Amino acid sequence: MSLSIIIVNYRSIALILDCIHSIYKETSDTDFEIIVVDNASGDNSEQLLAAAFPAVRWIQVGYNAGFARANNAGMQHAKGDTYLLLNPDTIIEDRAIDRCYSALLASAYIAAGVQMLNPDRSPQISGNFFMKGGLNHLLPIPYWGGLLRSFAFSINTKVPNVAVAKEIEDVDWISGAFLMVKKEYVDRCGMMDEDFFLYAEEVEWCSRLRKAGKLCIFGNIHIIHIQGEAINKDQNSTEKGYQGLFDKKALQVMVSNHLRIRKQYGVGWFFFQLINYSWGVLVYAVADFFYRLFSFKNPFGHMKNVAAFARNVGTIWLLSPTIICNKPHFYKML
Repeated sequence: MSLSIIIVNYRSIALILDCIHSIYKETSDTDFEIIVVDNASGDNSEQLLAAAFPAVRWIQVGYNAGFARANNAGMQHAKGDTYLLLNPDTIIEDRAIDRCYSALLASAYIAAGVQMLNPDRSPQISGNFFMKGGLNHLLPIPYWGGLLRSFAFSINTKVPNVAVAKEIEDVDWISGAFLMVKKEYVDRCGMMDEDFFLYAEEVEWCSRLRKAGKLCIFGNIHIIHIQGEAINKDQNSTEKGYQGLFDKKALQVMVSNHLRIRKQYGVGWFFFQLINYSWGVLVYAVADFFYRLFSFKNPFGHMKNVAAFARNVGTIWLLSPTIICNKPHFYKML
């Protein structure tokens, strides 16, 4: 077996059926297997999958294990010399898997992604660079993040992501929606950190892989990624992407980002982030009050968001002793 394609399912079987259909349609040159790892969806996903694609392997984790643990379970059962972690809300086109697998094996890179596209075919960020201490995670903070962004631009700080990848673009980390890794380097660097439930786990994983070799995006290979469709539906979240601050999905993103920073950069940078987020709550409350007041709008119009943001930051403070100790703990917020 050459390639093991691992897809994590949590109540997203309709998306998975479309995804797998596109895999079979567009993949003919690579000897591959597909493993679907189910996080206790509690529905008829297994029956629907078996009826449509009987060759696909099904692994039942038995609980909602999230992304890292489920992918690890898939990799433990995989037979391929290369793994492809693939989101259920992706559509393969133009032989993307064949081409990526061939290009990766012919190169010195140890892992690769492709240029992902939104459904309207606009480019989606697929590869990224590390910013010391994860400072880019401060940018979504209302007002305070905007001020920091302006300062960063004024001193010509390097943009932390690749908006549109060139034919081959070296990167520090690759989106987990399409992440192809040579098995020998997974054996060497370890699998995903199982402290993570969702979000930032591929960033932390790539930080370890990056120490063993180079990672890239093949910009001339495209797939469609319906970003965040499965989790948004499950959580009734309207937030696209991973920049929210106010709901439970946002809490999971914030906790995972702080956890990743602790693991990758240490306790000092963790507290730097958390203090900035705490200060950001105050800045948001005061700045938004006066902005809306002088705009002749209800000055308290966004106070529910302020309160929700404050609750999420408070939760991270409550978790901080556990995060600092860096002992095994499952940070599941959803």
